[in-house]
Amino acid sequence: MVALWTLWLFLSASLLVCLGLTLPQELPQTHNLPPSLGSNSSDGSLSVDMPMALRVFSVDYHHVQAPFEIVLWIMLASLAKLGFHWSGRVPAVVPESCLLIMVGLLVGGVIYGVRHSAPPTLSADAFFLFLLPPIVLDAGYFLPGRLFFENLGTILWYAVLGTLWNVLGIGLSLYGVCLLVGSSLGDVSLLHCLLFGSLIAAVDPVAVLSVFQEIHVNEQLHILVFGESLLNDAVTVVLYKLFESFLRLPSVSGLDVLLGGCRVVVVGLGGLCVGLFFGLVAALTSRFTSRAQVIAPLFVFLYSYLSYLTSEMLHLSGIMAIVTCAVTMKQYVEANVSEHSNITIQYFLKMWSSVSETLIFIFLGVSTIQDIHMWSWPFVCSTLLLCLVWRATGVLLLTAVVNKLRRNAVTFRDQFIIAYGGLRGAICFSLVFLIDDFPKKRLFITTTIVVILFTVFVQGMTIKPLVELLDVKRKKRALPTVSEEIHSRLIDHLLAGIEDVVGYWGQHYWKDKFEQFNKKYLRRFLIREHHQAPSSILRVYQELERREQRGDEEAPPVDPRSHGRPLLPEEMDSIRRILSRNLQNFNNKQTPAYSRHTLHQDNTVNTPRWPLHRHQSFGERYTYNTITYWPQVLNAFCEHILACPLSAVCSISPRPVPEDSSVPAVSPWTVTVDPKSSDAKEDPTTPQHQTTQLCFGE
Repeated sequence: MVALWTLWLFLSASLLVCLGLTLPQELPQTHNLPPSLGSNSSDGSLSVDMPMALRVFSVDYHHVQAPFEIVLWIMLASLAKLGFHWSGRVPAVVPESCLLIMVGLLVGGVIYGVRHSAPPTLSADAFFLFLLPPIVLDAGYFLPGRLFFENLGTILWYAVLGTLWNVLGIGLSLYGVCLLVGSSLGDVSLLHCLLFGSLIAAVDPVAVLSVFQEIHVNEQLHILVFGESLLNDAVTVVLYKLFESFLRLPSVSGLDVLLGGCRVVVVGLGGLCVGLFFGLVAALTSRFTSRAQVIAPLFVFLYSYLSYLTSEMLHLSGIMAIVTCAVTMKQYVEANVSEHSNITIQYFLKMWSSVSETLIFIFLGVSTIQDIHMWSWPFVCSTLLLCLVWRATGVLLLTAVVNKLRRNAVTFRDQFIIAYGGLRGAICFSLVFLIDDFPKKRLFITTTIVVILFTVFVQGMTIKPLVELLDVKRKKRALPTVSEEIHSRLIDHLLAGIEDVVGYWGQHYWKDKFEQFNKKYLRRFLIREHHQAPSSILRVYQELERREQRGDEEAPPVDPRSHGRPLLPEEMDSIRRILSRNLQNFNNKQTPAYSRHTLHQDNTVNTPRWPLHRHQSFGERYTYNTITYWPQVLNAFCEHILACPLSAVCSISPRPVPEDSSVPAVSPWTVTVDPKSSDAKEDPTTPQHQTTQLCFGE
């Protein structure tokens, strides 16, 4: 630990020395000429400058100044992040973003003290063109698609209407404060207040990700906060550019406001279309990379970045474009490229986004040390208070409306965390420097820095204790099993069928229609034929196997013989006999009728229920467990509901169990009946734990 901080201090000193070096004021004229030309003498002849002696050692720092300083900044930020994770209990109390900002403040203060001038600042072009795209690409590529699209309506509700609520509320309120204060803030116009409200309402996904990944809240709360912050940036940037255009007009009419609203829609939908186009092109390109797998990951980064740059060039939403591109191409790229290429994509995206995030927080601290600040207690305190009040009221009102349309209502605890988790960061910091010069621009910069530091330090450091105090539901650490995935898909198919029968076009109906279109057209066109999995259940199984291999626990080896084969006639006869005997109890079971008045009394009715006995495997060496139904129904169920033949279901389990094992193997496919439960009658002739498992041998 001491060696790590010593190395960090050494790099900091090296960076200060490099920043202290300046170019010479005047260079000799001959240095600008090629060495072979030299200079002209007084009589017009060409003379050659000969060195006095051969130099054994020389230093030319100006030749490598730009890349050398960039590498030093990245190394400084990475060592600070590494030291944070080795600093004992500090990561449990202080978020990583807070420590990085403090390191930036320290470095900026030292640079200001040594050079007696402002340290280098993070320019808006460097942020929007180089540092922000990797973070948004990483967030879009690893976006939990199921959760995101299930909550897409709520996320758009928060991101669009919530952002408009905050922008208009903060802007109009600040204009009222400026009118009340009078003399010192009287020259701030309404459009300037709305412009400042549009940038200060931007919830930064970088700060939200860095904080919420450490507190491990439940999946629904995390996707609501993160999705809202991701799309909120696209809305705020569009509104910022809209109000900036209004400021440059001599007067704003009603037609200009109408055209501005149309421009917001065009910018958002245009970025969506650009991202969709480049995502499909990236998926199609990855189909032909089988003979050059080394460069396959490169297309993921190039097409994503190209979609962002194209949108910025066309004045569309680059954030929407790169997120849409990442979400569109992910499933097709993962199916086309090899496992090593997938791992390369994942690690490079994580590394790239982590470095960008670290540099952003470091430069936030460094750029705070400036001599351009202007202070106004009424304006700064009012902005801080209004940001909290308008966000809280917006979340409460919007959630009260959206809960009437959701099956899983957003609880009051989750609403509090959503409102409290509106952290500001580098987006509003970069936007405030883009404002055209006017007398109160320095006041806007100072107020933005105060809001960022307050939200990151105060809210970021107290949100984890508040989550524990309010007992907010946490995220499940265990990965879902194959059985959970299959039951989840089965429920999706059933709900889609129910919606189709009753004529209700809900999310399951449209999801099922898209899956059919995807399977019939897109996957055939964008994925190589020999890389297409034979069924959806096998794709789920392969995905879970990849997750286990990437996890901490070692995954069991996959049986190379797990290929589908048709069942033999004697195996079908054995299945029929097993089902006829073991499922006879279900046919004889009588379900008592009950009402709301006799519910608790009828639960104790003693009906004869015999536990299901475990049938021994008829395989010679290995036993495979599966869940089945009547043979005539089973094949149709697998083909139409699970989208795979019966033979595929009977051959996907990779965990062989010896036949002579005294303890039955625990498997996702094993149904366990506990005789101590209220639904089973205790039989002294049976073991304590009995299982029913239908076995298929080789």
